[in-house]
Amino acid sequence: MNRLAHETSPYLLQHADNPVDWWPWSAEAFAEARRTNRPVLLSVGYSSCHWCHVMAHESFEDEVTAGYLNEHFVSVKVDREERPDVDAVYMEAVQAATGHGGWPMTVFLTPDAEPFYFGTYYPPAPRHGMPSFRQVLEGVQQAWTTRRDEVGEVAGKIVRDLAQREIVRQAAEAPGEQELAQALLGLTREYDPQRGGFGGAPKFPPSMVLEFLLRHHARTGAEGALQMAVDTGERMARGGIYDQLGGGFARYSVDRDWVVPHFEKMLYDNALLCRVYAHLWRATGSDLARRVALETADFLVRELRTPEGGFASALDADSDDGTGRHVEGAYYVWTPAQLRDVLGDDAELAAQYFGVTEEGTFEHGQSVLRLPQTEGVFDAEKIASVRRRLFDARARRPAPGRDDKVVAAWNGLAVAALAETGAYFGRPDLVEAALGAADLLVRVHLDEHARLARTSKDGRVGPNAGVLEDYGDVAEGFLALASVTGEGVWLDFAGLLLDQVLARFTDPETGALFDTASDAERLIRRPQDPTDNAAPSGWTAAAGALLGYAAHTGSEAHRVAAERALGVVKTLGPRVPRFIGWGLAVAEALLDGPREVAVVGPGPDDERTAALHRTALLGAAPGAVVACGTPDGDEFPLLAGRTLIDGAPAAYVCRGFVCDLPVTDPEALRAKLV
Repeated sequence: MNRLAHETSPYLLQHADNPVDWWPWSAEAFAEARRTNRPVLLSVGYSSCHWCHVMAHESFEDEVTAGYLNEHFVSVKVDREERPDVDAVYMEAVQAATGHGGWPMTVFLTPDAEPFYFGTYYPPAPRHGMPSFRQVLEGVQQAWTTRRDEVGEVAGKIVRDLAQREIVRQAAEAPGEQELAQALLGLTREYDPQRGGFGGAPKFPPSMVLEFLLRHHARTGAEGALQMAVDTGERMARGGIYDQLGGGFARYSVDRDWVVPHFEKMLYDNALLCRVYAHLWRATGSDLARRVALETADFLVRELRTPEGGFASALDADSDDGTGRHVEGAYYVWTPAQLRDVLGDDAELAAQYFGVTEEGTFEHGQSVLRLPQTEGVFDAEKIASVRRRLFDARARRPAPGRDDKVVAAWNGLAVAALAETGAYFGRPDLVEAALGAADLLVRVHLDEHARLARTSKDGRVGPNAGVLEDYGDVAEGFLALASVTGEGVWLDFAGLLLDQVLARFTDPETGALFDTASDAERLIRRPQDPTDNAAPSGWTAAAGALLGYAAHTGSEAHRVAAERALGVVKTLGPRVPRFIGWGLAVAEALLDGPREVAVVGPGPDDERTAALHRTALLGAAPGAVVACGTPDGDEFPLLAGRTLIDGAPAAYVCRGFVCDLPVTDPEALRAKLV
């Protein structure tokens, strides 16, 4: 066992038995490098990363390679999901130097943590033009011992270059109609009309862009925006990227047609997509969108919920194929023979329905289940029986590993998704699951100073401070929960988190946001990135939560902070709309108001109040906030001064400091929220 044996990260624990003398990221590791005059090997990955596993098996489990590392390097292993700040800083260096990045990330540092040589995966023997890992190690070691001055100069130049790489200068004001129209035009140019989605292979679920398209349609009526969202949602839902038996989405599709996924299932993807499909149903009434939203929510609760009530980070792409070998996709793929073993006479129907062929769509004659048939009629009861039997048979296969680490930001996304999906579809169990995760975040991740911890595992808080996306996404989840449950305490908790954003993450001069707090560990550069990756950027997530909180409370400070933060969207939205989708979605809310809806009634069990509340939640007005309670209740500021109308429950809709007359009829309320 090495030093990783005492860590909480499942990824680091996967390496605790390596013969490599790993250190976790720590001041002690760099002190050891200075004491022994050795360079640092920084290896960054995450638990469900396929090529991270491959490199670990080929190199880090190899005694000879480990011996060389232990003699000549101080080896530091980092879970990128626990330390997104470390990952971001060195990934920026890798991408600047090589033009690409990815995981595993392999970086060589001086004892002062300055990078001087970079890469990603290295094979155990030279192939495809890549040197072997041992060749890289020997080359770095030789440079360190014979050309130290040159190494120092390279490292110093890299750090200086990184320091000079400014984020694109943000505009002084939030985007307006013109910028959002330009963003929509840019997305239209990059849209794939035959297959849905944007760009070529590999193809990622464009969750944040879909939210923008839905909000833009809701505000402007633009049919093209809605059509792109509808078609992309359908193509993904019918493709292999969606688990046709158990619900939930894989990380991405390796092809343009959504057929073959990279099979890992991430919490953030599924939380975001659950919410997107719920909103897609809200906009269109689509039965497919409803089914996918509910199946994805059920997947989250069934397969990712931890005993403590939070949600685990990921399911691995690899699993035992039944022969003792860990193979990507083994849990999910089928052959015609396997269908016959399970279904007998129904196998042919299943093969036709799910696109399973003798040639296969994956490897070795195996197929990923999808729904290729867009025409024809299938017996719904028979298909349901087939799905149930295949699901039960699959459950007997060796399951993929699960990363049980609870990440605050991603649990915030899950809270928002489950709360809204539960409210839309009359599933109080989903709302309860959202409440359970929110409760864990408050009990375990939030300290007495309203500071968030990034992770926990088994109910034990991790050592790493929360970053901006944690504060933004958890606040977003709490605001959604407040609107759904009518419990104002979640608004209060959101306010505590957003006060931290204002105090510790915001540049007071420009309103720009940093990914790490002003008092966080100092790295070679303070990370700052407004663009989305697999999840909303911390910058725009915080902007959205600040705007929602301001709408609830009337706080000018929070609204001004949101508007200033959105200046970067005015700059980047027309240029790179695919990569700032959540910022565009927040800008849509700002242009729409956002609207403030207060629903008052005699109590939570009153059916007329519940009908108005549900109508308010189903309103598609971008970013609308909803408060529900008794007249003059103190749960929400929006309820102050609100009264029943002739003894009946009433809804009040306000926007931009102007309020409409209250209504008592759900249809009248619905008309005010379009």
